[in-house]
Amino acid sequence: MSLRLTLEKVYWAMRGVIAPKLRYSQESYEDVLTQHVQIGTRWIDIGCGHSILPPWRLEKERRLAKTCQVVAGIDYDLDSLKSHSTISWRIRGDIRRLPFKEESFDLVTANMVVEHLDSPEGQFLDINRILRPKGCFVFHTPNARGHAVLMSRLVPDWLKGKLIYLLDGRLENDVFETHYMANTEKEVIALARVTGFEVENVELITTDAVFSSVPPIAFFELLWIRALMTESFRSLRTTMIVVLRKVS
Repeated sequence: MSLRLTLEKVYWAMRGVIAPKLRYSQESYEDVLTQHVQIGTRWIDIGCGHSILPPWRLEKERRLAKTCQVVAGIDYDLDSLKSHSTISWRIRGDIRRLPFKEESFDLVTANMVVEHLDSPEGQFLDINRILRPKGCFVFHTPNARGHAVLMSRLVPDWLKGKLIYLLDGRLENDVFETHYMANTEKEVIALARVTGFEVENVELITTDAVFSSVPPIAFFELLWIRALMTESFRSLRTTMIVVLRKVS
């Protein structure tokens, strides 16, 4: 048995005892997507990378895509687009300037992308522009008040990529600059107000431990995550799933 697999088993055993009701935030995001992807939906995923959902949920991703009239994705990374097996309309482009006509889509989504936006007001306005009346913008992103973001801000840039690889398995070329300018509930509500959206839901949720591969640290992180699952610590939860609806 490999060391990584052994560490995973230790983590899952601790998780089952300390926080048995904990869900991975990508699972919660999938649930929200399922509610908003309907027959005939015109859907675009911005910053789509090489998948909309985690790789192990590929079949679910394909089933969602088959429901839609159009499934598009835009990303600047050409290699990621080439390896994307679900979306039928793949566009290489800058997500800060969306190359689409007004009212082109019913649904815009972004999975772990909003934290990278450097001018969220202008970018939310552009998303609003390409949405049809009453269309939805659904995004999954870290909460800037959560411990994962607060810790990442203490790590120097030269070390950040190496730590992400060790803890999450992502290569350094899959790590991008973050700004966290639309990553608190208060910021989202304020942005919605000035960009033509109404806030349908801001859900602050917990997710798996950052240090899941380091059991001694993961033990204490899981204790903290269990505390976050109580209403008293809601504002400090690690992740946000937001649903904004175009006003008109």
